[in-house]
Amino acid sequence: MLRPLFDRVVIKELEPDRVRRSGLVVPPGSHEPPPQHGIVLQVGPGLDWWQQAGVQMPVRPGDHVVFPASAGAWVDVEEERLLVCRVGELLGALEPVDDGPDPV
Repeated sequence: MLRPLFDRVVIKELEPDRVRRSGLVVPPGSHEPPPQHGIVLQVGPGLDWWQQAGVQMPVRPGDHVVFPASAGAWVDVEEERLLVCRVGELLGALEPVDDGPDPV
């Protein structure tokens, strides 16, 4: 396994889900590559000054994250293609959505 340094994270890209709950199939974009999403495999320890400032790594292994196509560098490790990027390049973390109670 690849151990990231400083404020870097290792991400395994997940295939985009182009079928929505409604059954609608969303075609890929034509001009600009869409943001990708993946699962965080490893996180670095952060930067030296983070602890003094009370900053913690905002993601942890297992989090599903979204990142731009231009983020980081792709590396092949043990026949697996992984993205290594700075945590600041991530666009966000996907949170589970609570659908709430069923309407009456």
